[in-house]
Amino acid sequence: MSDLHNLGRPEGANTDRKRLGRGPGSGKGKTSGKGHKGQKARTGHHGVPAWFEGGQMPLQRRVPKRGFTNNFRTEYDVVNVSQLEALTENEITFDVLHEHRLARRNKLVKILGDGDLKRKITVSAHKVSESARAKIEAAGGSVELLEA
Repeated sequence: MSDLHNLGRPEGANTDRKRLGRGPGSGKGKTSGKGHKGQKARTGHHGVPAWFEGGQMPLQRRVPKRGFTNNFRTEYDVVNVSQLEALTENEITFDVLHEHRLARRNKLVKILGDGDLKRKITVSAHKVSESARAKIEAAGGSVELLEA
């Protein structure tokens, strides 16, 4: 029976919390385990970002920049004809590709012609390469382009 005057410790609470700043005899007196001065001895959030190099010129700024990055490039999730052959469906839509984890929800899809196709399928995609279109149509299938 536990009353307010004889409360016990909860189950698993078996270590004493080290009380900081309670004199030299405590083992954590004076600086409370923070050492002398420095950024980590100050109050508040002393965390620094993972890429911070202590004021040294950061690697990202030391390395020379080359080339050109087109920020307006259109990126496609690529699906090959061999991957379409592995699917069991005869009508392959964007939803089918997403269900089989071949396309991400907010990306465009391009079908490329790597591999062989032995059955008749209907494919809906945003873009199709010439070789993929030729292989799909040679197998008796058809290609439908989606709006980008």
